[in-house]
Amino acid sequence: MIASESLNWLVPALILTPFVGAAVLALMPARRAELFRPVALLFSATTGILSVYLLTQFDGSEAGFQFALDQPWVERLGISLTFGVDGISLFLVVLTGVIFPIAMLGATPHHDPKPYYAWLCVLMGASMGVFTALDLVLFFVFFELVLVPMYFLIGLWGYAERTAAATKFFLYTMFGSALMLVGLVATAVLHQRGVGGQLTFDLLEIARDPAISTNAARLIFVAFAVAFAIKVPLVPLHTWLPDAHTQAPTAGSVILAAVMLKLGTYGFLRFGIFLFPEAAVWAKPVLLTLAVLGITYGAIVATMQTDLKRLVAYSSIAHLGFIVLGIFSLTVVGIEGGVLVMVNHGITTGALFLLVGMVYERRHTREISQLSGLQKSAPLLAAVMTVVVLASVGLPGLNGFPGELLALLGAFQTSRVWGVIAVSGVILAALYLLWAYQRTFHGPATGENATVRDMRPSEFLVMAPLLVLIVVLGLFPGLMIDRMEPSVKALVAHVDEAVDGFSETRYEFVGPSPESSPESSDGHSGSGGGEG
Repeated sequence: MIASESLNWLVPALILTPFVGAAVLALMPARRAELFRPVALLFSATTGILSVYLLTQFDGSEAGFQFALDQPWVERLGISLTFGVDGISLFLVVLTGVIFPIAMLGATPHHDPKPYYAWLCVLMGASMGVFTALDLVLFFVFFELVLVPMYFLIGLWGYAERTAAATKFFLYTMFGSALMLVGLVATAVLHQRGVGGQLTFDLLEIARDPAISTNAARLIFVAFAVAFAIKVPLVPLHTWLPDAHTQAPTAGSVILAAVMLKLGTYGFLRFGIFLFPEAAVWAKPVLLTLAVLGITYGAIVATMQTDLKRLVAYSSIAHLGFIVLGIFSLTVVGIEGGVLVMVNHGITTGALFLLVGMVYERRHTREISQLSGLQKSAPLLAAVMTVVVLASVGLPGLNGFPGELLALLGAFQTSRVWGVIAVSGVILAALYLLWAYQRTFHGPATGENATVRDMRPSEFLVMAPLLVLIVVLGLFPGLMIDRMEPSVKALVAHVDEAVDGFSETRYEFVGPSPESSPESSDGHSGSGGGEG
């Protein structure tokens, strides 16, 4: 770990500030209803500012964990309060800090604002904990904790079938978490037996020398993988997601898409590949196949949706397939693409759910068949939707493009078949998103569609930060890539060292360099790269 001792308070502050906000809200008298939203915004925005400050202080040239904190918690069991941030988790922390206050500003509850905002603050703190925890038990605690506030947000403030959707979401994810609990306990116990000494759940210590047999590591990896695949979710474990998205309140949908779906993909990187590199290489064909299946299935089913919100939900399944595709290419370029898609999907899909919520507030329906010609009466709303849809499609110059491009490059390095099939998902994304936009905003403005109120200045100000990020990260993806690359290279090197015969290939636009020769090849990637 990198010391950064003078700033080791930052990560605990990122986690504790939202929890303090939830406690303050819980203690406030019910008669002060007008203060609930400002108080929640104060604590969430403070957390967001801290996350941006962390970004400015992050040393992008280093691969290790920064702002590290390591304090014993339950010493007898080897459980510690161990936190840190590296280039892989950095932008997920910042995304969490930015998206929560925007979600609170962009949508308000129709009843009981006090518990609504308190649960949002709890969810923010727990999400920060997931992205920064470096102890297996600590990660599990936060990973489980996020279920509780999201369950109540869907079940109490959702739409007509909210109870069934919330229950389905909770049961699916609890099943996966039970497997992960078994896996993490087995990991710690087998590591202790292999190396001797004190029982520990420290991620970095176990990863340095897991001392776990190949077959046991593969079984434990499967336990982790099922939990993360449900959380992503990967097809065929995805069926909870469309229902949860459709029934959740607008802020719940925004946070579910932007932050919570990334807990699974982040888990694959931090606790799957890093702890069990050989098992990850072994399972790579299956996970790549599921990723490609999710890309095509999500796109095809999204095309057939009649509900705008459900369409965006299925589009998330397709985009998350790109993330897993990039991650399990196990190449530097592919993993960088996967992390880029994680962050940029959170921005664009969060924006889409906010815009769909605005349409619903005006028309009280999300059925595409009942919407047409909205751009005539709401041109600003249509213009903002155009930018966000084009970003989600992957138009060059907007933030959806760089990540998908790098993920596809990683896929092509691994297998041309997977790469070609994944490209079809890009084409289908243009089909279902642009077609839905055309039917909603173009055509004749009939009935109430002709008198829809345009986007208010306050609503545009909520969307403005997301629009800026869509353009800036589309034009300058290096702002993210430069900071994450050392950590991604370190992860791939870790796999390379742990797995005999594994060689990470790097994308090259030309053939082998003159300096390369068969005699210089040792089966591992060097500084000059592998095969083109």
